[in-house]
Amino acid sequence: MQNRNTETFTLDDSEIRFFGSVFLLLAVLLVISFAMGSKVERGGSSMPGETASRTFPVVEVGAKAAYVYDARTKEVLYAKNENERLALASVTKLMTALVASEILPEYSTVVITSDALGAEGDSGLRRDERWSLKDLLDFSLVTSSNDGMKAVALALGALHNSQASSSEAKNGFVQKMNEKASSLDLKNTYYFNSTGLDESKVKGGAYGTASDIARLFEYILTYKPDLLVATRSLESSFVSENGIVHEAKNTNAVVNNIPGLLASKTGFTDIGGGNLVIAFDPELGRPIIVVVLGSSEEGRFEDVQKLVDATMEYITGEPINF
Repeated sequence: MQNRNTETFTLDDSEIRFFGSVFLLLAVLLVISFAMGSKVERGGSSMPGETASRTFPVVEVGAKAAYVYDARTKEVLYAKNENERLALASVTKLMTALVASEILPEYSTVVITSDALGAEGDSGLRRDERWSLKDLLDFSLVTSSNDGMKAVALALGALHNSQASSSEAKNGFVQKMNEKASSLDLKNTYYFNSTGLDESKVKGGAYGTASDIARLFEYILTYKPDLLVATRSLESSFVSENGIVHEAKNTNAVVNNIPGLLASKTGFTDIGGGNLVIAFDPELGRPIIVVVLGSSEEGRFEDVQKLVDATMEYITGEPINF
């Protein structure tokens, strides 16, 4: 009897050790599974540990819509009415430049026509002046030139039909802009012209949302990074193929106030109000996109500056006085 009891005790102890080992193995597998699942959920993006536990500072902006997007982590840091469709004004020119750059090589020549010079505003371009496509796009983005962008649209719209009227050429190019918006899944974005100028007192030249514009900006930074390099500078000089020098002053008044600025584009019309979209890199390889729509002409700069400062506080953990 005594031997039997001892034998039974030894068997129970083995079972305990066996099931303990199984439990430990299952626990390890569970931890690995959880870690892998989290990585898939984040799309493989690394989540910065220092900022993961922080919250974005409370910021009040005057714009109707605003959006701050971390292009590296795919995280929305701030959003206000980000899906409300608003008039884009000259932010429209981002799509104009993108589509143009995808149709023709940058060394192609564009001629400034009298039809192009009929656009609102005078940026100093001359009739029959010849420009390389790249220089004209750079100049038009920096100065927000309506006649420059209209010249691009007319030239490229008539590319496959030299007999097309100005209206047909313009509409053909704008159609390509809308096709590109659709291909990028910008569901709430639609273009009526290539400049963003108001079509009438009640109808804007293009409409979109803050979140859509952030997605468009991210696409350009990813696939056409050189397209917006000129918009980093406050002042630039351009020389047309005719040898005419043009001084260009950036319409973004806070270019020099934004750390690590990658790109920017302004917009302002009566219907759209003040718009501004910028991208900056506060760390190496961490583009942050800031979009402000429906602010005032001066308020757009103040709104973006507030959001940039708030982003820096969020990343560094150091308070910023607004």
